Formats: sequence, C-alpha cells, structure tokens
Amino acid sequence: MLIIFCADPLDSNQADFMYSAEVEAVKSLGLDYDLISFEDLIAGNANRAVRHIKNQADTVGIYRGWMLKPAQYEQLYRALLSRGVQLINDSTAYQHCHYLPDSYDIIGPHTPKSVWMKTDGNILMPDIMSRLAVFGEQPLIVKDYVKSQKHYWNEACFIPNAADSVGVERVVRRFLELQGGDLNEGLVFRAFVDFEPLSTHAKSGMPLTKEFRVFYVDGQALSYVEYWEQGDYQNLTPPLDKFAEIAKNIHSRFFTMDIAKRKDGEWMIVELGDGQVAGLPEKTDAVAFYRELAHRLNQ
Repeated sequence: MLIIFCADPLDSNQADFMYSAEVEAVKSLGLDYDLISFEDLIAGNANRAVRHIKNQADTVGIYRGWMLKPAQYEQLYRALLSRGVQLINDSTAYQHCHYLPDSYDIIGPHTPKSVWMKTDGNILMPDIMSRLAVFGEQPLIVKDYVKSQKHYWNEACFIPNAADSVGVERVVRRFLELQGGDLNEGLVFRAFVDFEPLSTHAKSGMPLTKEFRVFYVDGQALSYVEYWEQGDYQNLTPPLDKFAEIAKNIHSRFFTMDIAKRKDGEWMIVELGDGQVAGLPEKTDAVAFYRELAHRLNQ
C-alpha cells in the first residue's frame, strides 16, 4: 500500500501543511507514502504531478489530498497506473460517491429528498421552480453536485420556502457567485431536515447538528468520529448497524458516509464522499485510523 499526499506548493519535498499531521501518523507506523504536485495535476499535467513516484510492483494506492473533478481524478489514476500504482477507487467509483446524484438511487430512502439539474452557471428560474414544486413550501438547502456554501448559510445555502421564487433566486444567485469556476456540474436542492441540534457555528451562524463521519473500506466500517469539534455530543454513539447493508451496496472500496440524528430520534445519511478526499474530523486519532486502514488492506 502506498499513501499519496499532496506536496507543499512551495516545497515539493514536504507535504502540504493541511496533511502534515496525517503524514506524521503514517511515518510513525512505518507505512510507505509519497508526494505529488496538486498544482501540476489541476494544470492538466498528471505525468509531471507524479514524477517523484517510483515505479512499483502492482501496489494499491490511497490518495489523500484535495478534491478533484472526476476528469482530473481519471488523469491521476492513469498516471499512477503507469508507475504500477492502482488507486483503490477508479474514476467511476470516485464519481459515484463524489457526486450526490450518482448514488442517490441507493441512498435515496435514507437521505433528505433531493432534486438536481445541470447548469453552466446560468439561472433558469421557471425550470428551477418546476423542479422545486415537489417540496411545496418546505425549507431547502442548495449545493452543487459536491459542495455547498454552508459557511454562508443565510445568504447562499438555506432557502426558507421552496415556493418563494424571489427568495430561491436570491440564494441561488449568491451560491453561484461564490462557487464561480469551482461549480461542480449543476445545482442540487435538498429538503432541510430538523436534525438534533448541537450548537451554532461561531462565525457563520450555521446550525451544527449531531453528525458523524464514518469511513468504510470494502463495505465495512473502518472508523467513526464526531463531525464537529464544537459542541457536546453527550456520549452519543451512531447506530452503524442501521447503515451496514446500505454500505455494502455503495460502488466504492473506500468512502465516507456522514450520518446525523433527527429530532425524532431517527438517523439519516447526510451525504457520501470518496474516502481519499474526505477530511479527517478534528477528533480523529490519525495513528489509529491509518493502522486499521493498513491492516484491512494488507489482509
């Protein structure tokens, strides 16, 4: 197993600061790792990005770095494969968990109701409002196929009334403005669910809920950690057994499932993510995480 981190953009021999704690954990366990240039990768030069990776003998690779669009991930996958490193997820598996619409047919009954539409950034309000009719006057959140602007909660994420076209347009326009060229595919509108409250984000005013991030490898839970560092979870433990069968049907070897408790006591899936680009929550024991990951993949 080879773990592949993004290098510091100013020093190709050092890991990006955001991954330094993970690198130290990997080093303490004696696991193999190497660095790639994220800047070269997103510039379209995948072969240059992986130039420091030595040729391997059919090695499983785990990318731990910044989010990539599926086409960029495919380029990375092929460049590493030419050096004998096969990333744990191919580009189809990566997109399956990275884009909400791709996995919705599997998680749909267990996640907030969602509708989506592709867009190049232009707003077609009649089309949007037609799709939102299924929500009535419910509150919503808007995001793209991957990310929201949750830290701009009231201006670019939360829509109080799905039937209020003026309010919908205001939030959607601001969301698209903030996303800019980073927009992923299109717009996703999701029913706002009353999850059990945890706290309120100190800077954005976004409501924080009792949410957990669960990592899975080959359909089995690897670890779970409280998603937010802020707030008191009161020793809450997520019911992983409730999601065990769903996890086995996800078309990915390594992925995350964010789950949260509703006010009525039920648990729901918030979203999935590819395990290689999902962040480790602040409370994660990185050494324990990588020790168990290596154990699972080396069995």
